Amino acid sequence: MLVTQLNAILARSVLLVTMVLVSWGSLAEVQAPVQIQDSRGLQTLAQVPNRVAVLNWDVAEQVLELGITPIAMPDIDGYREWVMKPQVPESVSDIGTRVEPNFQRLAALKPDVIIIASPQLDLLPKLEQIAPVLFFQTYSEHHDNAKAAIDNFKQIAKVLGREEVAAQRLAKMNANIEQMKEKLAVAYSGHLPKVTSFRFASMTSIYQYGDNSTSQYALSLLGIEPAIAQGRSQWGARQKRLKELRHVGEGIALYFRPFAQEPQLDSSVMWQAMPFVRAKKMNSVESAWNYGGAISIEYMAQALTDSLLEIAPVKPRVTQALVSNKKGESNL
Repeated sequence: MLVTQLNAILARSVLLVTMVLVSWGSLAEVQAPVQIQDSRGLQTLAQVPNRVAVLNWDVAEQVLELGITPIAMPDIDGYREWVMKPQVPESVSDIGTRVEPNFQRLAALKPDVIIIASPQLDLLPKLEQIAPVLFFQTYSEHHDNAKAAIDNFKQIAKVLGREEVAAQRLAKMNANIEQMKEKLAVAYSGHLPKVTSFRFASMTSIYQYGDNSTSQYALSLLGIEPAIAQGRSQWGARQKRLKELRHVGEGIALYFRPFAQEPQLDSSVMWQAMPFVRAKKMNSVESAWNYGGAISIEYMAQALTDSLLEIAPVKPRVTQALVSNKKGESNL
């Protein structure tokens, strides 16, 4: 009888110890530290964060593309006008501007981590009083901006426990861009035009995109060379006089929307005198953010492709049929 009781007590003790160890193991797994490389070097967070605040549009885009809804971000109305994709859920709190966020409102939201970009770097000491801060610099003249955007996307995914999601999304982006490239090759009969893209600063000046811009990077993925060569800069853009676009030559000029004075272009003598305007080798591009994260490259490529297909020698519906036939023949 005594032996039986002792065995029962021992069994309960073993079960209790096992349950405690399992509980500790689960807790350790949930609270395991996360180590990642941000633009300052190796950073360690106590665990995967749940409440994420983002203080720049490019990092906001990166987080949203990973399927994470941030608790806060700046200037949501501006994001919806200029960036647009991916959409910002209504539950996200607006915390002011990108350069002057509302610190009191941000602190009240109790973030687990705050993710910033170069425009917020000088705010770092103050932000660190609220929560751990990660800094990701995408745009710099000292590195390849497109590569930095993709590398940062992977690191942010690691922080948020979404590495597999990031890999799948990047693979989808590359596949989609390959399809766009095929459509353009057919639409231009294998002879893709050279293209220069820009935004209007005013009726007489522009921001021309060149090396280190997501616009030119997207065009290169589509197999297209620049009509006007332009060296590297931090943001991939340089302000120039509108008349400099005359060097587009036989190429195509594409300008990004929105441009508030767009209706006035029809009556602009300078614009109408441009060779590419007279030759109808120009078009507008629907809004796409030129200073975004990794997946903005796909949105940029899609907007540029749609614009080029509108003025292509072979029209879009015919192009789609030719691409489909080409794929069918390759499967024979």
